[in-house]
Amino acid sequence: MSETSLLLVLDVDSTLSNEEGIDEIAREAGERVQRAVADITARAMAGELDFVQSLQERVKALHGLPLEALARVSTRISATEGAKALVEAVHDAGGKVCAVSGGFHELVDPLARSLGLDDWRANRLAHDGHVLTGGLDGPIVDASAKRTTLLEWSDQFGVPRERIIALGDGANDLLMLEAAGVSVAFCAKQVVRDVADVAIDQRDLSLVIGLLDVA
Repeated sequence: MSETSLLLVLDVDSTLSNEEGIDEIAREAGERVQRAVADITARAMAGELDFVQSLQERVKALHGLPLEALARVSTRISATEGAKALVEAVHDAGGKVCAVSGGFHELVDPLARSLGLDDWRANRLAHDGHVLTGGLDGPIVDASAKRTTLLEWSDQFGVPRERIIALGDGANDLLMLEAAGVSVAFCAKQVVRDVADVAIDQRDLSLVIGLLDVA
């Protein structure tokens, strides 16, 4: 196994991308579904539901949405300013860039390919070939899975943990950030800022380039 000098691992929703994927899908599904998803999100933030419960409930609310709607949503997912420059800087330094998301492959895949990421992982929406069935296909990517995925990439690319930089913005990223050599709170909630090594409050991922020599 050849060794890699550096590994950068990013959360996706509101970190690598400007949008929250589930909210964009709900918007496509109409006002009633938007309200339902927003209510579930509020309950999760109030501590009534954990991430897995809230994800399952929100995905359930998307039942019946035609698959072609996801293609329309994917065109509205935009890379955060500086994302391409950051990916290129890591690659120029001989490193790898990966993303792990509690969102959905259907939206993450086009973004990751356009940016030239080396690998990525997300949840996958279940469907019957025509419409969403309201469930998920495969293992759920939660906080624990994000950490496990980071460590798997560490082994795969031969990067020691002290040479891993991880970026995230929410509580679902905490375990992943804890496992990295350098943790970055990117325009993050206070719970993340409290534990991260570095906080970046401007939505410009090129600001991370200055950290590449730190890890």
